[in-house]
Amino acid sequence: MSYTTLISVEQLQALVASAKPLRIFDCTFDLMKPAAGHEQYLASHIPGAVYANLDTDLSAKHGVPGTHGVITASGADAPASGGRHPLPNREKFATWLSSVGFANNMQAVVYDRNGANYCGRLWWMLKWAGHENVAVLDGGLQAWQAAGGAVNSGEEPAHFQANFLLAPAKATLVSVQTVAEQLGRPAQTLVDARATPRFKGEVEPLDPVAGHIPGALNRPFGQNIGPDGKFKSAAQLKAEFETLLAGRDPATVVHHCGSGVSALPNLIAMEVAGLGRTGLYAGSWSDWCSDPQRPMAKG
Repeated sequence: MSYTTLISVEQLQALVASAKPLRIFDCTFDLMKPAAGHEQYLASHIPGAVYANLDTDLSAKHGVPGTHGVITASGADAPASGGRHPLPNREKFATWLSSVGFANNMQAVVYDRNGANYCGRLWWMLKWAGHENVAVLDGGLQAWQAAGGAVNSGEEPAHFQANFLLAPAKATLVSVQTVAEQLGRPAQTLVDARATPRFKGEVEPLDPVAGHIPGALNRPFGQNIGPDGKFKSAAQLKAEFETLLAGRDPATVVHHCGSGVSALPNLIAMEVAGLGRTGLYAGSWSDWCSDPQRPMAKG
């Protein structure tokens, strides 16, 4: 049995006991304190979990800014997107997966302690690398500990090098050019996962310009999580997204946020709801607003 969206604590415990090929990743992070995620991992994590750092493992180094903020880096380090957390290219990502011992025959389970805000990034990147068998631990580390799951502290022993092979992408990366070309057309429905005050342009703590892409709908990513810290039911998520979309085709949805990270809980929730796997504009608002010629909206 493979898991491709969510996995419960009980299912993960059974998977661990089965000794089937498995790699668990802790993606805990804090945008305001980038070192804090690793510190929390060292304090407590699921036994055997590999730490995946948003800044250094799941993002590319920023390239050389060109005209209007376009990243012009080339070669092996060329990122696959713009924005504050540019995606590494697929080859660079595969090299990292191999370095932590992740192989194509493994089930991946990703978690954080941030309401699935950060682990969704690795979930999506593995799909993008062609690896379907990856699931988010529903409820994160908190659910694991609440169920009596053991935790380790400190670093884990290094894994032997693997040879992860890329396969055709199973997730859709949407470029800034496509977003711009389709702006205002029925073939594209933009969904922005940022908090509503940021979406409206009332505050902007991270990017140089406040506002949103014209025509975008707003669904803050935290709305996918219930009071128990787990994703809401498929039926509830479906009803909420259908209300948001108001008759628009779910297949036209392109998710984004500030830098392509917190958009992922919305994307995962739509898939859990049975509405399909939708697109991701990974550069997001930080990429869009880097060019003053692009239209921007407030309110």
